[in-house]
Amino acid sequence: MTANDFWTSPADRIVRGSMGHCNLTVLEPRPGPGALPVNEAARAAEFASSISTVEEILEDAGPCAALHTPEPGTRAELDIIQAGAWGPALGVSDPAFAGNGNDTPLLYEAGALRERFPGARIVGRVHFHGGADHTEDIVWLPDGAMFHASGWPGDEPFVITGDPEAVIASLGLTAEMLEDAGIDLEEDEPGDTEWAALAALALGHADPWSRPGIEATAFRVRHTEDAVGTMEDLYFI
Repeated sequence: MTANDFWTSPADRIVRGSMGHCNLTVLEPRPGPGALPVNEAARAAEFASSISTVEEILEDAGPCAALHTPEPGTRAELDIIQAGAWGPALGVSDPAFAGNGNDTPLLYEAGALRERFPGARIVGRVHFHGGADHTEDIVWLPDGAMFHASGWPGDEPFVITGDPEAVIASLGLTAEMLEDAGIDLEEDEPGDTEWAALAALALGHADPWSRPGIEATAFRVRHTEDAVGTMEDLYFI
């Protein structure tokens, strides 16, 4: 099989739109708030290959900065993902997690990870811009508290499921912490709340995607047929 069996677009076709965050993180309980250990590339590859959007890892493309947000410019670059295994934290950043409101790919993957890691925090953030912004954010805690926010900020539909207040209470977040992060659950429109900031608070100092000096591993993958179909609809006109 070749790397692009499921694609109908040529490898050099220009991608429409741009990405912000596009990641999912699994955070297992750990004894203290110390720095994350260095990335274990073999564990990162194992985790990346277990994600439902990935059919096969084709190439280890080497270390990369987790802080760097991927900006795929061509179709071929959509098959490059990032993954890391930093002690109690596992993470993957994949362009296939982005959506346009027709489905909720991040929620689907988070549900699968919840079954595999019931004692972990599952935290995901996606921000795609394709003429307008579309975001999807999720926090799912071991005690069952969760929220999922997805839609078009500043427009409709924007849908909140779960209980953000329960998540905040379970995490022990104070009003001051929420204010410092720019989070206001009383915004006139649900899409105006900084849901990605709440997701960041759920990871705290263990957030591998927002800290300088944290390395992940880049992989070139063969995405599944379903993931390719979704990305062709999203990234190309």
